[in-house]
Amino acid sequence: MTNLNYLIIGAGPVGLAHIKALKMAGIPFEAVDEAEDLGGNWHHGVYDTAHIISPRALMEYSDYPMPKSYAEFPSGKQVLAYYNDYAAHFGLREHITFNKKVVYAYPAENNLWQVKFEDGEIKRYKGILVCNGHHWDKRSPIFEGKDTFEGEIIHSKDYKNPDQLRGKNVVVVGAGNSACDVASEAARVGASAYLSIRSSAWFLPKLVAGYPLSHYAKNWLPPFVQQKMLKIGIKIMVGDLTRYGLPKPDHDVLTKHPTIGSEALHYIKHGRLIPKKGIARLDRDKVEFVDGSRVKADLIVTATGFHLSYPFLPKELHRVDGAVARVYGRSMLADYKGLYLIGWEQVRGGVGACVPTAADALVAYLKVQDELNVPLASVMKEAGYKIPDSHLIGMFDLLKQLKKIKRDLPRLLRKGKMMDKTTPDFKNQAIPFPEVELTSLS
Repeated sequence: MTNLNYLIIGAGPVGLAHIKALKMAGIPFEAVDEAEDLGGNWHHGVYDTAHIISPRALMEYSDYPMPKSYAEFPSGKQVLAYYNDYAAHFGLREHITFNKKVVYAYPAENNLWQVKFEDGEIKRYKGILVCNGHHWDKRSPIFEGKDTFEGEIIHSKDYKNPDQLRGKNVVVVGAGNSACDVASEAARVGASAYLSIRSSAWFLPKLVAGYPLSHYAKNWLPPFVQQKMLKIGIKIMVGDLTRYGLPKPDHDVLTKHPTIGSEALHYIKHGRLIPKKGIARLDRDKVEFVDGSRVKADLIVTATGFHLSYPFLPKELHRVDGAVARVYGRSMLADYKGLYLIGWEQVRGGVGACVPTAADALVAYLKVQDELNVPLASVMKEAGYKIPDSHLIGMFDLLKQLKKIKRDLPRLLRKGKMMDKTTPDFKNQAIPFPEVELTSLS
């Protein structure tokens, strides 16, 4: 079956904003999500006690405020309710097919995209907007002696409530926000709690003088000034991490994701949470660390992040370097048109203001692409645009970039029409469906 619709994959926070943007622009589309309901990670991935690390004002969409009754840092349940309210307000749910998993999506002839679903249905689309998120493909370390370990090992995505920790000897691996949340919970309800860290993160206070830390981030302040001020604030309010038994960060502040909040530091100072080095090996009911110390463990929680992954794309189009998608305009490949990899960045500050702006920019890309034969990304490449070198970006920086691209679109369109004259019959290179079983693609 062939139509001129776009397919939007994913109905999480990024997918919902793009569903709304295409609907408001009158662009025909279909949307699918493999889960039974909307919300993405907020529906299937967060633990019961989760609260967002960004304040409400930065988490809410710029075109739809969160209720004032919500806490300054809303709970995961409140965030999920908000996305459901957003979908209801703009009439988005009726456009989404749930329990519909994409197994393979690949370029077919005539610049169309063929999609095979897990239920066996095959359809063709004008293009695909990939909003499948980046908090689902679990990255887990391989421990020496794992086969001998008598306890349980889970990823932080599989942690749902404190009952999984209660009365147990728990080792949490990692230094990020999820690791510190789970470790703090284990410090409260576990028999013992350890936090295993190979290389530390910067710990930033969640509040400064009663305001969220983001309150002090100003668009008009140069980044190096903000970074210097932040370091001064950390020195005063947090201090030297080695005083907590944690390793000194081996990177500059904001060059990697910081840990927001000091709850774990609180439990370390109270002796309820014991910092440890990296794990060297497992031995039956013991965990041995690289410094030679050993502790009894019933449960290991690996809060070690996720892979950026597009398992339904051909390997030729899986353009990922670590956590960075190798795209132009933050979403497009230079040698194919009709494929948009969206929402892979991790935005410092909050995503609320950025996502609607990004969705509006994407709509503008689609309209410009309709007037060109060559891929818009190839025009960007010729115009000097670069592939991002990091998945981390500040909220203000992302907004600036998106607005700059939108301002550049008329110029890019003119340049693209000139490129069309030399490549009037551009066609995506078709990639045949692989000769493998459906189960191996799932």
